[in-house]
Amino acid sequence: MIIKAGLLDPSGTTFWVLVALILFFMLLTYNKVWGSIGKALDDRADAIKNELDEARRLREDAQALLADYQKKSREAEDEARSIVDQAKREAEALAVETRKQLADSVERRTKAAEEKIARAEAAALGEVRSAAVAAAVSAAEKVLRHKATGSTATDLIDESIRNLKGRLN
Repeated sequence: MIIKAGLLDPSGTTFWVLVALILFFMLLTYNKVWGSIGKALDDRADAIKNELDEARRLREDAQALLADYQKKSREAEDEARSIVDQAKREAEALAVETRKQLADSVERRTKAAEEKIARAEAAALGEVRSAAVAAAVSAAEKVLRHKATGSTATDLIDESIRNLKGRLN
């Protein structure tokens, strides 16, 4: 079969192509090209493996960074919520304190006004009493002058006036 195909017939071109191909492969083997090709393929496979490992590592780092960012984001939201809650509590406490201070201030001013009114009433009452005493003394003096005479009358009037002022004030 091989002979019929013309592979071993030296006069055919197929024979010489086969010889050239065998010589080419021997030459490649002699120059250790197969090892170089294998080494190049192994190096290429190692480079691809390294790139895949690096990509996997970068992906894991990115996922870790994403998880860290999400955690920090949640913490920041929690802290912001906490700050808002604390500000609300402080505002409510300040409002309560302000209302209390306002009530105290109103109470103090009311008390001061009442005291001022009481002092004014007392002063007015004192003035009325003084006027009443003066009027009573003047009237008593007029009555006693008309009815009492002499030094006894004068002594009696002076003593009554002194006693009357001491009792009313």
